[in-house]
Amino acid sequence: MAFLKPAFKPGLFLHSNFTPRYTTDSLPRFSIPKNSMPKEAAYRNIHDELQLDANPKLNLASFVTTSMEEECNKLIMESINKNYVDMDEYPATTDLHNRCVNMIARLFNVEIGENESAIGVGTVGSSEAIMLAGLAFKKKWQNRRKAEGKSYDKPNLVTGANVQVCWKKFARYFEVELREVKVREDYYVMEPAKAVEMVDENTICVAAILGSTYNGEFEDVKLLNDLLLEKNKQTEWDTPIHVDAASGGFIAPFLYPELEWDFKLPLVKSINVSGHKYGLVYAGIGWVIWRTKQDLPQDLIFHINYLGADQPTFTLNFSKGSSQIIAQYYQLIRLGQEGYRSIMEDCRENAMVLKEHLEETGYFNILSKDNGVPMVAFSLKDRNQYDEFKISEMLRRHGWIVPAYTMPAGAHHIKVLRAVIRADFSRTLVERLAVDIKNVLHELQKLDLKIKDEKSLDAHMEVNKRQKSWLLR
Repeated sequence: MAFLKPAFKPGLFLHSNFTPRYTTDSLPRFSIPKNSMPKEAAYRNIHDELQLDANPKLNLASFVTTSMEEECNKLIMESINKNYVDMDEYPATTDLHNRCVNMIARLFNVEIGENESAIGVGTVGSSEAIMLAGLAFKKKWQNRRKAEGKSYDKPNLVTGANVQVCWKKFARYFEVELREVKVREDYYVMEPAKAVEMVDENTICVAAILGSTYNGEFEDVKLLNDLLLEKNKQTEWDTPIHVDAASGGFIAPFLYPELEWDFKLPLVKSINVSGHKYGLVYAGIGWVIWRTKQDLPQDLIFHINYLGADQPTFTLNFSKGSSQIIAQYYQLIRLGQEGYRSIMEDCRENAMVLKEHLEETGYFNILSKDNGVPMVAFSLKDRNQYDEFKISEMLRRHGWIVPAYTMPAGAHHIKVLRAVIRADFSRTLVERLAVDIKNVLHELQKLDLKIKDEKSLDAHMEVNKRQKSWLLR
């Protein structure tokens, strides 16, 4: 019995994932397409285009976590369809949120009883956390000024010029004058004495940074607290402190437990921290903690009942995914203090190794501190041939994202390269980065010699041309 052979259809076999139409047509850019496309085609087209993004693990510009355990990834996907604001519908998620607040508050030495609940909230990163903390300071200052019968239309906030842009956003969006202490060469953070000098009766708070974006350095919160206590005593003001611990809040308690920066200091009234940085959670989670209920004015809290029950809320966002909150709780109980301490020690050690490699080249000054965020900020000793921006550009050809930038006001002439060492950045990658930086230096030296040779040749030819022209006369 003869078997019939199936007809050969080239399109079917050459395009096994989707038909030729979806491989040869451009994807829509500015308008929703009229027709649908197969789910496989949509996925493959987007997936392929995203291959043009950098490798997150090689992105040393970012402090944000890029890798988590598979078990946590599963929890994230299992809860990705839950809207956290529906607290009555998702009581277990709400309970995990409150556990995180209490764990982090106690990590920062809030003085509350064993069974008491801390005051704090999960946010969409430290930017929202800072907005909420700033609003609490502004409202409390305004309420006090109103009660005293004084003007309350010119609030100001004192901080260093090295603050992250979210502080500038807060000041602009909520009409608060931002008074910045300029940095200077060899001192790239806020000087406490200069900050206290800027404080007046309209200052809602002084913001200190535990882990500067520019060089990872921790500001001296203890000295700021002591100087401000003295000024408050002399003036009878009550100027408080907020600590922006976005980067350092999950580092200092484990690497530098003796450092005084948190709620142990009496003027520290609120602290923010980014769970998605060294809290080891993917992007999208921050926390803000207040010392007491009195430090969060109740007239900022809204009560809603249209989701099924009375719910207090103090956020800038309304809807928010539950996944990052659940992931934060996973990390806190999975790692414990032992795990966080071990990971932070590994990050610090890898940063020290990279620093040593860079120092060995003889080309760089190191601008970061050993007792801050595990990162290496470095600048060229000699910029006659090329600068930090050129090195950053050349490293991209090797796959690395190592940002180049200038220091803030007061040291704007200083150019810097920065490599942030995260939990998933292994010693192998540290050594590979060091090798590639050395290779880039070698490439730039050869390029510089080539340019010099070409200029020398051009000059020589110009001399010969002039000599010939003289002889023809």
